[in-house]
Amino acid sequence: MSSIMENVGKKRSRPRRSFTAQFKAEIVELCQRGDRTIRQVSQDFDLTETAVREWVKQAELDSGARTDGLTSDE
Repeated sequence: MSSIMENVGKKRSRPRRSFTAQFKAEIVELCQRGDRTIRQVSQDFDLTETAVREWVKQAELDSGARTDGLTSDE
């Protein structure tokens, strides 16, 4: 019984995936259009919301819309 309880509430870890710069740019564009939330876009494409938020933040830093971090070139 204790082995069953140990697995309750644990999520399986998702295998690490890599994405092209073009794919990330398209996802960021979808988020910035404003017709869907970041959560909706991440769910639609089976992505983690955290990753999509980071891609959007980095795109904003690179474009100069944000100044609270480093650009990709830096």
